[in-house]
Amino acid sequence: MRGIIIFLIGTLAVIAGTSILLYEDEGEVITIGASSGPFADMASFALKPVLEENGYTVEIVEYSDYIQPNNALSNGDLDANLFQNVLFMDSYNEENDADLKNIIQVPTAPMGLYSSEFSSLEDIASGSEVALPLDPVNSSRGFLTLQDAGLITISDDADMFAIDEADIINNKKNLEFIYQDAGQLPRSVDQIGLSLVPGNFALASDMKLSDALALENMNEYFRNQIVINGDDAGTKLEEDLIKAVGSEEFNEVIDADFKGFDKPEEDE
Repeated sequence: MRGIIIFLIGTLAVIAGTSILLYEDEGEVITIGASSGPFADMASFALKPVLEENGYTVEIVEYSDYIQPNNALSNGDLDANLFQNVLFMDSYNEENDADLKNIIQVPTAPMGLYSSEFSSLEDIASGSEVALPLDPVNSSRGFLTLQDAGLITISDDADMFAIDEADIINNKKNLEFIYQDAGQLPRSVDQIGLSLVPGNFALASDMKLSDALALENMNEYFRNQIVINGDDAGTKLEEDLIKAVGSEEFNEVIDADFKGFDKPEEDE
């Protein structure tokens, strides 16, 4: 009987020791959320390998909307996310009494004006409907893209981060604006005929940046960011995420597989 007890104790000790070694080999497990498409690919193929070289085990969770990734990060289900610009994050923090923190910009696919009806800006018919993102930050990006394309003129007094139709002082084509959830905008290219599609949703729908009638001249505030929970500010996780994005390995993947993405000035 005593021999059996000693055997069982020894077996449990071996199992416990093996579990500890496996955990140590696995490294700290972190979960990163990203919007489906190019930013999930960026997290998987550019960011994850660098982090895993530094001892982390990385899990990527994909999201199809702009709401769940921040809720999951705020609730502690994610350690970081990649899908939003700093203005969108600030708006979420204010509306939800949250404490998310942006830590570094990443290369970002520009918004584009796409059409199934018109082959050039000049061909756009007067009175055409154009779909824009529903949220104020991204609809502002859409209005600025239309202005850069010469289709509208926005008042100099407008808040560039909260532009609305009242700020338009010249609408050369008498465009009518339709607001939709960002994930619906690729379908609106065919359904409506003109649609301002954020780059990540365009690429996720197998649309080419080169097919856009006009591409966004991206402001630094509109570039996407790696975002963490405020509780993780100043931690090794924040430091390692920043180092990973700044690494040679990360940028080699970007240059090879994410052509046409707008890069932060310090990386250009």
